[in-house]
Amino acid sequence: VQLQASGGGLVQAGDSLRLSCAASGLTGRSASMGWFRQALGKEREFVAVWRRGNNSPYYADSVKGRFTISRNNAANTVYLQMSSLKPEDTAKYYCAAAFGLIASAVTNQGQYAYWGQGTQVTVSS
Repeated sequence: VQLQASGGGLVQAGDSLRLSCAASGLTGRSASMGWFRQALGKEREFVAVWRRGNNSPYYADSVKGRFTISRNNAANTVYLQMSSLKPEDTAKYYCAAAFGLIASAVTNQGQYAYWGQGTQVTVSS
């Protein structure tokens, strides 16, 4: 499985941005796909996931109401629409995929076996 993330960039506070993550090599399987981010000098943190099990999204509290994750199953692509961006959203964003994601552990990056290369999002104040 390979993941290719794109869509990052430099924006101003309050702007919107959409990230994309295209998956290949799934060979007919359907994975839960999500996003994590890592700011400079900080640990990687969970952002959002589209859960295959119940076909629904789940968000970190810090982005709830501002970010929307969606999925195009036919294209094996997941999107992260980010609105009302804040300087604290500045980070490298990584997409990730998991098979058999445990519902109680969706925020645990150890559950995700596959990772993309990351795309930088910088929000200026």
